Amino acid sequence: MKYQDLISACQDDWDAYIKHQFVLQLGNGSLPQPCFLHYLKQDFLFLKQYARAYALAIYKATSLSDMRKALPSVQALLETEISFHINYCADWGLTESDLENEDEDFGTVAYTRYVLDTGMTGDLVALYAALAPCSVGYAEIGTFLANDKNTKTSDNQFISWIEMYSGEEFQQSVADSIQHLDQLLAEIDLNSQRGQHLINVFRTATRMEIAFWQQGLNAV
Repeated sequence: MKYQDLISACQDDWDAYIKHQFVLQLGNGSLPQPCFLHYLKQDFLFLKQYARAYALAIYKATSLSDMRKALPSVQALLETEISFHINYCADWGLTESDLENEDEDFGTVAYTRYVLDTGMTGDLVALYAALAPCSVGYAEIGTFLANDKNTKTSDNQFISWIEMYSGEEFQQSVADSIQHLDQLLAEIDLNSQRGQHLINVFRTATRMEIAFWQQGLNAV
């Protein structure tokens, strides 16, 4: 099986995630600012747990090769993406202290702990299946918004967010992670018990992403 099989198995949920109202309002610039600020703070808290999950991938790996493949993601999250997020939040008047002192919303807790629990109780492939909707989804959302005729490219306070996730650097990093995921999935039969379990993990994480967008909209 391949990563695309995971998406195809839960296509309705995937579409609801990629084209959620939060995403569409980012594109047309109509998202209320309190919704975006709530999202930014929760996303910082999410990224900290996401980094822990990728660190867990090193622990769960059974080969040196898989350990090495997980390491760049941990480094990128801690040294680049989270730092970029802090700097980006500063442009919106949020300090690192503001971010650190924010309480985790229910959706953030549910999503991140689900990913970590999946990694703790399952194998490396299950962990990557739980991690994939975030990175793969944001890459697809970035491409979707960059090419959507309804996306405002001028007078849109969210355009830098769109440019970040549609940019070549992010897109290439996700392409690399997809290639690795496909290698891990290659020997697994889609219709086997293990294959169906991975689909369920991926579907649940995708639904968690939908809930993460929705909690942002619910902030007003």
